[in-house]
Amino acid sequence: MVFPFLYVILHDEIKKERMNYEELLATKSSGKQNLTHLPIGDYYRTQIDEKYRGIIKINPQLHQQIVFTKALQKECQENGKLSNVHQLHFAPSTDEKEISQLDIEIGTYLSFEQLLNESPAVVAQKGFIDEVMRSLVDITTYLHQQGIYHVCFSPRTVFVRKGDHAVKLLSHGSYYLGMKDQQAFYGSDAEFVAPEVLNGGTVDERCDVYSIGKFMSVLFERAEMPLEYKQALKKATSTEPEERFQTPEEMLKNLQKRRQTKNSVISLVVACAIALVCLAVYFDMFPESHPVEFVKPAPENPQTNPLDEGFDPSTLGAADDESVSDSADMAANDAEYQAKAEQIFRKRYEKEADRILSKIYNKDYMNVSEKKFMADNQATLKELMEVQQQLGEEASLTPERSQLIASEIIERITNEKRRQLGSTNARGIQK
Repeated sequence: MVFPFLYVILHDEIKKERMNYEELLATKSSGKQNLTHLPIGDYYRTQIDEKYRGIIKINPQLHQQIVFTKALQKECQENGKLSNVHQLHFAPSTDEKEISQLDIEIGTYLSFEQLLNESPAVVAQKGFIDEVMRSLVDITTYLHQQGIYHVCFSPRTVFVRKGDHAVKLLSHGSYYLGMKDQQAFYGSDAEFVAPEVLNGGTVDERCDVYSIGKFMSVLFERAEMPLEYKQALKKATSTEPEERFQTPEEMLKNLQKRRQTKNSVISLVVACAIALVCLAVYFDMFPESHPVEFVKPAPENPQTNPLDEGFDPSTLGAADDESVSDSADMAANDAEYQAKAEQIFRKRYEKEADRILSKIYNKDYMNVSEKKFMADNQATLKELMEVQQQLGEEASLTPERSQLIASEIIERITNEKRRQLGSTNARGIQK
């Protein structure tokens, strides 16, 4: 059973889709392609001299306002001087001394409204949204240097070139600020215009910051919005100009900084987790040590009294001193030999451990799947243990002592490689 309110929503959506389809058929039958409604008129592609060209058919009702006519003439004069790659150029065509249409430069262009309707999955392509953001900031920063503001970034007023999806802009709103009713001028696109513009307030860079934020929010209606974008767009679309970013460039830098911080934290957490897993698996592979029970030897039979065999008691102190001296010399020699053996073992094992751990601690290997990483990690730890046992035996060290030294070396090398991976912004294991 469909709830009544849900039925109404579905009915409206079906009706809207039917209207869009009928509108598309009507547009094609009239020879108009890629039809888009702009504040100054309708943009579409039509056949001229057996070739399709883009034009903007100026809304004739706007010419009833002398302010609009003069503003359109000024924009036509200055359009050719704009040299940014994201700016579309056009030439005016007059009809009865009035500009009736604008002839767009050669190329196939469609609005974002059409792009999202025809290919909604495009926003999910890697780097697409980031590239759109960079392009808008680039063209807007350039326009601001010329004293021009686009004012309204909406899915209808922002275009892309068919094929490579390069962002393009056409007409700019700051030329038409003299028109009294800005709400009526922008119509349904007024939601993308900063409140101060609609209220006749000051127009500056922050107006475009607001509009870009609104436009980018539309793109994320079809894709998951990352945290850095949520924070940046929330500030950009504040109703108070003072609370926004002061320029589009500042907004982009803030966005990039938040992303770098997030990636650094993620990389550090992943690196720490990998190090802990490696150490845990490494120690888990060693056999458990059990206490060894020794059998106390039986007491020897009493020896014969040395006095009965002509033992001289006066030599007892000298013999004891000589015995203590010999024992001390032997202990010193053993300690020196032990230290030398440990030094040789440490030097050789550090070299081998660094070689073995480098197989899994590098920025290329850190992007493998978790399953492959854990499989290769088992082999790496097994190799570390075998090398430790071999070198320990060659150095005549006890297994416990060689294991302790090996653990210290592995932990130090692991920490060093983790810091190196953190500084190169490794992304970690991807599941």
